Amino acid sequence: MSNTLGVGFIGSGFNARFHLQAWRSVRDAEVLGVWSPNEKNAASFAALARTLDVGQAKAYRSITEMVADPAIDAIWLTGPNQARVQNVEEVVAAIRGGAKLKGIACEKPLARNVAEAKHILKLIESVGIPTGYLENQLFAPHVEAGRDLLWARGAATTGRPYLARAAEEHSGPHMPWFWSGRDQGGGVLNDMMCHSALMVRHLLTKPGESLATVKPVRITGHIASLKWSRPAYVKKLKQAMHVDYSKTPSEDFASILIEFATADGLRVIGEATTSWSFVGAGLRLSAELLGPEYSMKWNSLDSGLQLFFSREVTGRAGEDLVEKQNAEQGVMPVVPEEYAAYGYTNEDRHFVRVFLGKEKPLVTWDDGLEVVKLLMAAYQSAEQGKTLAFPPKGLDSFVPAVAKGTWRP
Repeated sequence: MSNTLGVGFIGSGFNARFHLQAWRSVRDAEVLGVWSPNEKNAASFAALARTLDVGQAKAYRSITEMVADPAIDAIWLTGPNQARVQNVEEVVAAIRGGAKLKGIACEKPLARNVAEAKHILKLIESVGIPTGYLENQLFAPHVEAGRDLLWARGAATTGRPYLARAAEEHSGPHMPWFWSGRDQGGGVLNDMMCHSALMVRHLLTKPGESLATVKPVRITGHIASLKWSRPAYVKKLKQAMHVDYSKTPSEDFASILIEFATADGLRVIGEATTSWSFVGAGLRLSAELLGPEYSMKWNSLDSGLQLFFSREVTGRAGEDLVEKQNAEQGVMPVVPEEYAAYGYTNEDRHFVRVFLGKEKPLVTWDDGLEVVKLLMAAYQSAEQGKTLAFPPKGLDSFVPAVAKGTWRP
């Protein structure tokens, strides 16, 4: 077995470039390839990989060509949601044609609905390729350290935790397809609750044990369009992203409450909220875990570094202080090495080691499927306006009204 993993990326956008930045701290792997339908972006991604010295990456003409190259051992799948099925089908076709892979890692969410998720999982299982589900927040250093310490000290002496909270909030996505319910598969619930729903379950699960030991039994979901369907913001969104929220809105706020049954007979709670209508310095990730005699909290904007710019300091808008940055003046928090703070470095290092046979995967596509089931159950609950037993009926064929373009706030 080779000691170095050759990695190819499907997708060359914002998220893929976060992985590239993180790769500077990943050993035993090189980024050697990229395919994107946008040839200019693919060439730029490959050039950045070479500049960062994380691998002699080159752009391929097709997914098939990249997967068939003996230099490529594993795929990082980071393309848009609406291309997921097509991308996986091409990867699997290449493998059936004789290509060899040691693993495939897929960004969140695994798919836009349960039917799509089951389809691509079945395809990958048919060719026997190990999988990894790329959920970076589980690997955030603060989350890893806090969870391990609370379980080792607090839970070990006073009992397991009973309440977890998680949130991800910012002012809205970078690219037009995120704002399209039909393309993305929903709104902020589908886009970001995949992080937070898994986070609360992860925090409530004892380190080293399976997520199955904390089983969801009831779920309550709520969605709303708080900001972007107001006339002034409909106009702004149409100009910036070419989507019309007066006709086909998506939710910009979502909340879920999940009741879990633990393997030792207790009931515990996970609460999560996500928002594209957050007004603040930029992206804010947060989590809490509470137990009988202990608690932890994490807020990514409590970074320990702040800058101040008076109104005399002017310049172009950017994201050099924090992702989704909303201002350039005043007291500004700075998140150094965001890719590490948000968990990308630890995540990529982990899955490299998984595909080299050195570790067991923390999360796989099976876990990604379970996340999609939770998201779709939350949409069902929101549409019906009531708490549902999990899993609810009709989950496998359910498509949210937001994704159909029929939802009205």
